[in-house]
This record gives sequence, structure tokens and C-alpha cells, in this order.
Amino acid sequence: MRALNWLWRGLLFFILFAFALNNQHVVELKWLLGYSWQAPMVFVVLGVFALGCVTGVLAMLPSWWRHRRDARNRQLLLPEPVSKQAAPTPFDSGPTTRPGPATLPAELPFPPDMPAPRKPAK
Repeated sequence: MRALNWLWRGLLFFILFAFALNNQHVVELKWLLGYSWQAPMVFVVLGVFALGCVTGVLAMLPSWWRHRRDARNRQLLLPEPVSKQAAPTPFDSGPTTRPGPATLPAELPFPPDMPAPRKPAK
């Protein structure tokens, strides 16, 4: 599988390298108010690609922050796990009552058809 991965990477590099060799001519970008800029076509394409990547990441950030905030709030709403006490020995003279089963809150902070999020182990 590693060899196949490297083969794909090599093929992609070869295609991009051939693209760069075929587009070495100088292009002129004309901006507003009579400004113009000359650069090789490869650099123009690379710059537009980088600008598109940055724009995509910036457009994704608000949604990503909202999901992180929701996940953090869900984790804070989870009930604390019930700590298990050591089972009393028959010779123990302590109280004989044991705590009852843990009860769920009246309203769950997540839909019942979704699995409950778990707190990370410490």
C-alpha cells in the first residue's frame, strides 16, 4: 500500500511539473485604474490556488468553531461517572445500605437516537 501511495505522489508530481514546464510564458494581469502586473503563468496559477485554499479555510472557520463549542458544551453537560466503592467484606461492621442505581437526568442534552458523547479517560 505504501508503494502505491508513493506511485500516486510521483505521478501527481510529474503531472504538475509537466504543467509548469508547459506554462512558462509571461502573462499580464491588468488591475483596476491602469495597473498591470507581469509574471509567469505558473506563479499566477499557484497564487490563485493558494488564495482559494485560504478563502476555503476562512469560510470553514465559523462552522468549525461552532461545532467545537457545541461539543465542549455537550461534554460539560454529561453527568459525572458514579465512583465504585469497594465491596464490603462479610466481617465489615459498616453500614449495609448500598447506593441505588444511577438515574438519568429528566432531559438529555443530546438526542436519544445519537450515541452519548464520552468524556476522555484521564
